Amino acid sequence: MPDRETCHNLLFQIVKDLEGGPQELFDVIFEFFAKRTDFYNAKGIDETRQIVLQAFEKHAATAIQKAKDEAQRRAHEEAKRQEKRQREQKEAENESKIVELTDEEAKEFEEQQKNQQPAATSKTEEKSGAIEDENDEDKGKLQPNAGNGADLEHYSWTQNLQELEVRVPFKVNFQLKAKDIVVVVEKTHLKIGLKGHPLIIDGNLPHPVKLETSQWVLEDKKNVVLTLEKVNGMEWWSKIIDTDPEISTKKVQPENSKLSDLDGETRAMVEKMMYDQRQKELGLPTSEEKKKHDIMKKFMESHPEMDFSQAKFN
Repeated sequence: MPDRETCHNLLFQIVKDLEGGPQELFDVIFEFFAKRTDFYNAKGIDETRQIVLQAFEKHAATAIQKAKDEAQRRAHEEAKRQEKRQREQKEAENESKIVELTDEEAKEFEEQQKNQQPAATSKTEEKSGAIEDENDEDKGKLQPNAGNGADLEHYSWTQNLQELEVRVPFKVNFQLKAKDIVVVVEKTHLKIGLKGHPLIIDGNLPHPVKLETSQWVLEDKKNVVLTLEKVNGMEWWSKIIDTDPEISTKKVQPENSKLSDLDGETRAMVEKMMYDQRQKELGLPTSEEKKKHDIMKKFMESHPEMDFSQAKFN
């Protein structure tokens, strides 16, 4: 016996194929009841009507609450993004301020520069070179938008570790219906467009997605909003379609508030990824490199008789 999720997937496919959308699906269902069952006559027409209304009211309340929760979530995320932009702008303004040194401080700084050890200078140059190499890798890549995705010419997308959201605005002078839209989601391919017109999105996905949880809605009768769940929930995507320009995943800023939704093991892995990403951007050792360094340090302390002066440690 099929479960509810299987039934939902079948109905979702049917309603996409019907030109009349949900309204035509209702017509097909009640026509089926009339021709193939005694649904209308078994308990009387009034009681049958009441059964239909009760089911409608039950699930309408769930849908309305879900829409409210989603609106609150979006408002909360937008408020956090706005707060983050204001904070970054303030930090940038503070960094741009020129601080004048006193004569005494300037003299002290000059003495420090003269007495600086060559080894330390070499280390600084090494870190600087590492940062330059990382920047070279990101040349030509886009800065992520506030949702860790990209705002492209015909559509935009955002992401967290588990999901992606693709928003496609249709610039038409009439209100769209679901039957006017083409949305085809395959494991590694995506199509979105308007029936009878060239597709806006038609290309291969760089990574696989879960078909059973993909869903889309027509927002304000103008915009298609598609949600995709990643098969690998531990990676950041650099693009939605293979032919799209890439974003720099090194500059992705995860929402810390989302970490509380993860289980202990996954959260620890995500926090480690975030830490290592920050360390690399600063030219500092990652957690693995630091761990190796600490082990080597303990070994050196335990064996003072050995000469490590010529040893090189990464």
